[in-house]
Amino acid sequence: MERIDSLVKLLSRLPGIGGKSASRIAYHLIGADETYNKALGNAIATIKENIHFCPVCGAYAEADRCEYCLDEGRDKNLLCVVEQPQDVITIASSGIYNGLFHVLGGAINPLEGIGPDQLSFASLKQRVKEGSFKEVIIATNPTEEGDTSALYIRQILKPFDITVTRLASGLPIGGDLEYADRLTLARSIRGRVSF
Repeated sequence: MERIDSLVKLLSRLPGIGGKSASRIAYHLIGADETYNKALGNAIATIKENIHFCPVCGAYAEADRCEYCLDEGRDKNLLCVVEQPQDVITIASSGIYNGLFHVLGGAINPLEGIGPDQLSFASLKQRVKEGSFKEVIIATNPTEEGDTSALYIRQILKPFDITVTRLASGLPIGGDLEYADRLTLARSIRGRVSF
């Protein structure tokens, strides 16, 4: 059936969804309530017009700024630097971190042509210069690219009188923050070390 095959192909393009999972989802949607399918379709169709990047930190936002930048109760002395917007949600959901965030938009990867100029290092430096931060926590992924980005952050923040730390062990080497469980992530944040 052409329409089912087309839906399966589209679903299988999603990260972590193979052909069998895509087929199961497609058949589930065929049997699902029409109201649910319309709501799901509308949510997918409008996601790009309703979600954008926060102009301050780079996290996902529905308003003019993200919920973390708008939250007056957050600790303005702490800044956590992550690679991707979804990493903000992962760290915030740990319940242990209550500071602000800065999203790089990726990691330095010369093999793919991604250098410091393609990421938000300049705005990070500007935020530290203008802000009242006492500590910057580097929460890049424990990969070669994440380590390279962490070293670059440490270098550009040297002129400032600020503590620079990095998430401690507990996160698997080669893993991504968005897949870390809350306990592992909380342990990593609590056990961060000077960098």
